[in-house]
Amino acid sequence: MASAVKGDTLTVAPPAQQFSLLPKVINGGIAGIIGVSCVFPLDLVKTRLQNQKLGPNGEKLYTGMADCFIKTYRAEGYFGMYRGSAVNILLITPEKAIKLAANDFFRHKLTRPDGSLPISREMMAGGSAGLCQIVVTTPMELLKIQLQDAGRVAAQMKAAGQSTANLPKISALSVTRELLATKGIFGLYRGTKATMLRDVSFSMVYFPLFANLNKLGPRRSPDSQEAVFWWSFVSGCAAGSISAAAVNPADVVKTRLQLLNKGAGDESYNGIFDAFKKILKNEGPSAFFKGALCRMIVIAPLFGIAQMVYYFGIAESLMGVDKNKKPVTIMPATREK
Repeated sequence: MASAVKGDTLTVAPPAQQFSLLPKVINGGIAGIIGVSCVFPLDLVKTRLQNQKLGPNGEKLYTGMADCFIKTYRAEGYFGMYRGSAVNILLITPEKAIKLAANDFFRHKLTRPDGSLPISREMMAGGSAGLCQIVVTTPMELLKIQLQDAGRVAAQMKAAGQSTANLPKISALSVTRELLATKGIFGLYRGTKATMLRDVSFSMVYFPLFANLNKLGPRRSPDSQEAVFWWSFVSGCAAGSISAAAVNPADVVKTRLQLLNKGAGDESYNGIFDAFKKILKNEGPSAFFKGALCRMIVIAPLFGIAQMVYYFGIAESLMGVDKNKKPVTIMPATREK
């Protein structure tokens, strides 16, 4: 666009990209709470399937995802399916806020002046977001796993004919107190390296895949850059399930390393490489994909719902921010010759 005023030409620069961090942090937190509340029972089933070992005669406590779900529901009831959800919902707010907002922040910073963002930079942005989140993810996962797995240990003891009367009751507060008393604050960060391996690699796959899938869908309006909500949900589900399957071996190792209360026959591991080696030797390659289907079923709707809610713009509405407003920068006038 150009206009001449007394021989001068006003040049309009391309719209400058704006980035408002606070609304994205709030949207990420809201998205995390809604998403995890919907899929938590499936996450509990995934944890128990990943931690189960074969009995002395080769028998399994759970034959599959449906069997684990049914047995857990019968033994512990509806609220048993949400064992550990309180701490997860409490910490998922900052975790998802950091993950989603950090990815957008790094994408904004890594975008070239011409507006392009190569796949390598998309992966760098996603990996950086995954790295940022582990400060919250590690203690959250550690506490969640102890609470989720408590029912498996009790069921394992019952199946072996042992009494569970002396089995201590586990709560997030009791686990936190014990870890702080015995190992200090670093006790809550057991399995940090494995968590980093899983979350960084997951984010490097997920965010570029989601962004490119989301570009393919219908727009909210002809002049909008954002996809319709249902397409963001579909894109989040597809990217989440693929990414979850890709990094499942790292998730299995992380889950094993963070398990504090071992059941009968449970192996102990001394770091990531030791865990990989022992799992491969004792259980075979298929062990690295234990709970993979369940994890895909968990992650797909979790990220589908989270991404859809994230783009609803709830925070912008509450704060009175027009997220569709595009600034126009007027460059200095140049004289026509």
